[in-house]
Amino acid sequence: MENYTDDMMPDAAYSDPDLKRNLPGAEDAPLQEPDRQYYFIEKCRQWAERFAVEHGQCPRSCVVNYGCQMNARDSEKLAGILDQMGFEKSAEEEADFVIMNTCTVRENANLKVYGRLGVLKARKQKNPHMLIALCGCMMQEPKVVEKIKKSYRFVDLIFGTHNIYRFAELLYARLSGDGMVVDIWKDTDKIVENLPADRKYFFKSGVNIMFGCNNFCSYCIVPYVRGRERSRRPLEILREIENLAADGVVEVMLLGQNVNSYGKNLDTLVSFAELLRQVEAVPGISRIRFMTSHPKDLSDELIQTMANSEKICRHMHLPLQSGSSRLLKIMNRHYTKEQYLALVDKLRAVMPDISLTTDIIVGFPGETEEDFQETLDVVRKARFDSAFTFIYSRRTGTPAAAMEDQVPEDVVKDRFDRLLAEVQEIAKKTCARLEGQTQPVLVEEINAQDARLVTGRLSNNLLVHFPGDASLIGKIVDVELTQCRGFYYLGNQR
Repeated sequence: MENYTDDMMPDAAYSDPDLKRNLPGAEDAPLQEPDRQYYFIEKCRQWAERFAVEHGQCPRSCVVNYGCQMNARDSEKLAGILDQMGFEKSAEEEADFVIMNTCTVRENANLKVYGRLGVLKARKQKNPHMLIALCGCMMQEPKVVEKIKKSYRFVDLIFGTHNIYRFAELLYARLSGDGMVVDIWKDTDKIVENLPADRKYFFKSGVNIMFGCNNFCSYCIVPYVRGRERSRRPLEILREIENLAADGVVEVMLLGQNVNSYGKNLDTLVSFAELLRQVEAVPGISRIRFMTSHPKDLSDELIQTMANSEKICRHMHLPLQSGSSRLLKIMNRHYTKEQYLALVDKLRAVMPDISLTTDIIVGFPGETEEDFQETLDVVRKARFDSAFTFIYSRRTGTPAAAMEDQVPEDVVKDRFDRLLAEVQEIAKKTCARLEGQTQPVLVEEINAQDARLVTGRLSNNLLVHFPGDASLIGKIVDVELTQCRGFYYLGNQR
C-alpha cells in the first residue's frame, strides 16, 4: 500500500505471505488454498479435543465484531471456522478464546478496542489458558501493532484484513508455540473463499463480491487498510449464491467498499449491473441488496437494471459526505453537489418508491458555515429516508489529517446537532409515505421489546413490527402498514 514502507511494518513472530512449512506437524499441509486451511482446521480440532479432556468441556469462543457489513461477514467466517475446530460459541465473559474483528474508520473505534483489552487482561490473569486475538482494519496500522506489542503483551494473535483466510493456520501457529503471533501483510492480490461461515441469519447472507478501494478520499483510511480494489470472478460469486439459496437463503447482500466499480480488474470486464442481472437469475433468491455505492461510479445501466428488476430491493445507500462542491473536491470525491442531486433525480424518475440513505460528515477541515448550509440544502432537496451523520474523525496517515483549519469542537457539535435535527424531521415525513399500504416484509426475528410481535424489513430497508410468532421468521409475508412511527412501521399481516 502506498503509505507503507518496509521500515514501517512491525517485526512479526510469524509474518510472511509466502507459505510456511516449519510448524510442527505441518510438513504435510497442502499448498493449495483453501485446502491448506482445512488441514489446519483439523489440527486445531485435535487440540480442542485434548482441551476438552483436560478441562472437562469444549473450549468456548466469542467473536466480537466492530465496523461495517464486510467486517460482519468476515466475523461470520471466523465463527464458522471456530465451530469446525470444535469451539463452542459463548458470551465474551465466558469465552476461553476472544477474537476482536476491529474497525479503524473513526478514532473512537480504536479506543473501544483498547478499553476492552484492559478488561480482558484482568480475565486472562485469572485464566492462564485463555486466548485473545485481534484482527481486521485496525491491525493494518503499523503504529497500532507496535503499541499492542509493547503495551498489551498478553494478546496471543494479531492479523489483518488481507490474510483473514489464514486464521486456522495462524491459530495453529500460536497453539504450537509460545508468545504472540503477528501476521500482517501490506497488501495482497489473493482472494480465498469457500471457508466455513456461521451466518447470523439462516435466511439472508452477505456475499463479498470485491475487496479494497481505489478512491483515496482524503479523510478515509480504508484504502490503506483494505488495499486496492480486487473483484471476485462472477462464476465464483454465483456458485456461492446458488449454494446459499440451496441452504434456504432468500436474500443476499452483495458487499464491497465500492460495488459500482466491480469488475474493473477482471480479465473480462463485467459491470456491476451485469452481475446483478446474473444474480437475479439464481432460483430461490427473492431479494438482492448491495452496499456501498459511490456516486461517481453510479451508471445509467445500474439505475435501469434496478428499475427493471423484481428482486433488487428499492433501496440505495449513496454517501454524500458533504453538500459543498468546494469541500467535495478537497475530499477527492470526484462529483459536485449538482451532480449528486442529478443522480437523485435520475433514481427517483424511474423508481419513485426508492429509499435513499446516505452518509454525511460534519466538521471536515476548513468547513465554513456556508459549506454547512450547502449540506443542509442537499438534505432538504434529496429528502433522505435516513442519514448516518458523523463528526469528522482525524485519521493519521490520511491527507486530511495534515490539513490546516481543523474546525473547533464546539462549532462542529453545533452543526452536528442542527444537521441531525434536519435529517430526522425530513425522514419522519419521507418514511411515512407508505402508511396504509400493504407491502411484502421479510420477517427477521421476534421483537426484542414485545415477544408478541415479530420484526421484519421492507424492500426499502425500513423495519416493520407486527403480531406474529417464530414460525414466520425467514418468510416474506404481506403486511398492512397501519402506522408510521418515524423510522419504523407498525402493521398487521394480511
